[in-house]
Amino acid sequence: MRTRDENKVCLLHHKAIEMIVREGLDGFGVNKLAKAAGVSPATIYIYFKDREDLIVKVTLHVSDRMLRESLEGFDPDASFEEGLRNQWQNRARYFLKNPLDVEFIEKMRYSHLYDKVAEHMYTTFKDVMGKFYHNAVARKELIPLPFEVYWAVAYAPLYQLIKFHTQEKTFGHKKYTFTEENMEQALQLVLKALKP
Repeated sequence: MRTRDENKVCLLHHKAIEMIVREGLDGFGVNKLAKAAGVSPATIYIYFKDREDLIVKVTLHVSDRMLRESLEGFDPDASFEEGLRNQWQNRARYFLKNPLDVEFIEKMRYSHLYDKVAEHMYTTFKDVMGKFYHNAVARKELIPLPFEVYWAVAYAPLYQLIKFHTQEKTFGHKKYTFTEENMEQALQLVLKALKP
């Protein structure tokens, strides 16, 4: 049995992400990936059972990195304002540094394979963020809300600013660049809306 070549695995992950973002899952195949990565299809099967296994493992790899970076320095016992600011800063940093990964996860979120990774992705994240939410509600720093409403208000403004940045424009094709100042301004409005 050949030893695992981590450089090759990284290359396959990167090329798979690029191809799925560009062509979607329907346009993605092992033979096309092999050609793009400059390896034989047999090499791919050394590391992955089949196409689905490859896609699931790449999705897990990207989502693990995304979740790890979003929780960097995060304390679920922190005040609501401090914790939410940390989340915004971490997410903004990751999303701006890794736009291809973010676009890849968005594509995967709407695929039939997402259910195979969703439980793994959210186990730790759900526990940590759930504790943060419940602590903030118990300390009366946060209005109790249904999860979906809380999430929409707490994070959608950040994601929209990042989207404007990645598209490099806003409405009317006005140029836009993400700034810490814009992020803080939006965060202050979100905090005002969510505090009792």
